[in-house]
Amino acid sequence: MVSVVSTVAYLGLEARAVEVQVQLIPGLPAFNIVGLADKAVAESRERVRGAIAAMGLSLPPKRIVANLSPADLPKEGSHFDLAVALALLGAMGVVDAETLADYVVVGELGLDARIAPSPGVLLAALHASEAGKGLICPASQGAEAAWAGSIQVIAAPDILSLLNHFKGHGLLSPPEPGEAEEAMHGPDLAQVKGQETAKRALEIAAAGGHNLLMVGPPGAGKSLMAACLPGILPPLDPAEALGIM
Repeated sequence: MVSVVSTVAYLGLEARAVEVQVQLIPGLPAFNIVGLADKAVAESRERVRGAIAAMGLSLPPKRIVANLSPADLPKEGSHFDLAVALALLGAMGVVDAETLADYVVVGELGLDARIAPSPGVLLAALHASEAGKGLICPASQGAEAAWAGSIQVIAAPDILSLLNHFKGHGLLSPPEPGEAEEAMHGPDLAQVKGQETAKRALEIAAAGGHNLLMVGPPGAGKSLMAACLPGILPPLDPAEALGIM
């Protein structure tokens, strides 16, 4: 039986889908990771081994192969740890592999089974949203992942609490999106005297999301009118805020 868990590989500001496939094969005990992995990914074998031992479990006396597919896509970073661990636990029968199929998994593991933060969680959350899946991530990055929109985010502090969540014991609360810093208030359009035509054009552009070109001699008030535009726009929701980053 092959256990499959979805994760991502980061290429710049893009997240590419990656499948972690783990199979237990009869033979001499070994733990190999294949699929064009860098040094940090190759070292995840020891982090996964230590995390599983910290939970009181031992690896089966078989040949363990973890394949990161597609094999020709470079894999960099420690965020593959949690996906490899969950795929291995799925192959061992500790967790239901079909349950994991609905999630994208990212997170670095400590030797004590804690799930440590890793870069790129927001990109993974956006990818999961596009794929119609949920996201499993470190607890400290749950607020960041929740900015991706209406997706299910499971932010766990360690593997044991994550397994208990899937088994219905000690359900993890969904994280709330982090609060954005309040924008600095600029000039108010109500303070502008005259310029009724320009103010009307500004309101129409703001209401309809239209482009606006201001033409006029120096000192006519173009910069002042432009500075008033944010004040008549509604607050950004998380999706809009991400779109203009």
